[in-house]
Amino acid sequence: MSKSIQAIRGMNDCLPQDTALWQFVEQTLRDTVSRYGYSEIRFPIVEMTELFKRSIGEVTDIVEKEMYTFTDRNGDSLTLRPEGTACCVRAGNEHGLLYNQEQRLWYTGPMFRHERPQKGRYRQFHQFGLEAFGIASADIDAEVIILSARFWQQLGLAPYVKLQLNSLGSNQARAEYREALVAYLEQHLELLDEDSRRRLYTNPLRVLDSKNPALAEVLAKAPQLSAYLDEESAEHFAQLQRRLSAAGIEFEINPRLVRGLDYYNKTVFEWVTTELGAQGTVCAGGRYDGLVEQLGGKPTPAVGFALGLERLVLLLQSLNLVPALPATADIYLMAVGEQAELAAIAVAERLRSELPAKRVILHCGGGNLKKQFKKADKSGADIALILGDEELARGEITLKWLRESHPQQTIELSKLTEQLA
Repeated sequence: MSKSIQAIRGMNDCLPQDTALWQFVEQTLRDTVSRYGYSEIRFPIVEMTELFKRSIGEVTDIVEKEMYTFTDRNGDSLTLRPEGTACCVRAGNEHGLLYNQEQRLWYTGPMFRHERPQKGRYRQFHQFGLEAFGIASADIDAEVIILSARFWQQLGLAPYVKLQLNSLGSNQARAEYREALVAYLEQHLELLDEDSRRRLYTNPLRVLDSKNPALAEVLAKAPQLSAYLDEESAEHFAQLQRRLSAAGIEFEINPRLVRGLDYYNKTVFEWVTTELGAQGTVCAGGRYDGLVEQLGGKPTPAVGFALGLERLVLLLQSLNLVPALPATADIYLMAVGEQAELAAIAVAERLRSELPAKRVILHCGGGNLKKQFKKADKSGADIALILGDEELARGEITLKWLRESHPQQTIELSKLTEQLA
């Protein structure tokens, strides 16, 4: 007997009992962004490796350790996309969507990172993201955050997530702060863990994001990025806060919030929860005004975010907030007798054509009525239709309600859709 083949570690199946919840979450997100005037964009799963090296940064964990990269038959280095923003910018540049234009775009799909699989973190994971291009003022930053807040309202998660904000300032301000931070951390080298020492000269702002409790005191006394903000960035951040407050969005300033990607400037934010253990970030984003030009386009301001669908689903499940989801079918059609089984095929197709909003399952596999009724009940259908040879000869069919206590009915086949409409 051959050994069974298993899924790759960290790449999970989504089974039928779970897909209804996924579809509910995805549809809620789609409906919400469409109400704000965002349009869907789709781009490939595989991109040139250089795209991510130039956007995310070569000394980030993603590029150094986590990307699924391979050489194809033409000798090109290709990578399974680890995130969506760089792909969206590449597509926008390539097709002339960005320069001197305003675009509000959203996307969804699988991303890939070779991380250690754990609760809420997988090697193939699914993101929903949006990006707004061509608007430099803080009102669009506020809009994307307010939009994300509406997600939580629609999903019933608003009491369980909190918004954290920070500003990284301009590239020059961040460079000045980086020098001060490195100088401070060099004074405490003996207290830094191995990961922080590795990042000290390549990506020192990520040290601030360390989850090592032993570093908490050192980092608490580190220089504050806010002290190095340029005047324009400080005013932009103040404008953002005023707009969020006007919209009734509560937030807290987290001076250690830096995000893990090199392309961010000015606004950065995260929605966090305490309900998922270590994987507490459910949505994150910010402004990245230099990325379009960095990837070959004209200077274009931009802001966006992404959220992990696995974590959203997990959060809904852990909080017992899974809504009542629709059953598999509305109508279950069963037949007994050779002629009835043949006729039932046409009856089912007629119902699907004339009642397109109804989901119709035609019983397959034979069996007595008791067996067929068990399957009808399991399907969740409200109505069972029973067609036998005798009923067929009379031009009739029997209707039985499965969830409500209405009397069983005999209906003329010619008037069936009228009765079920």
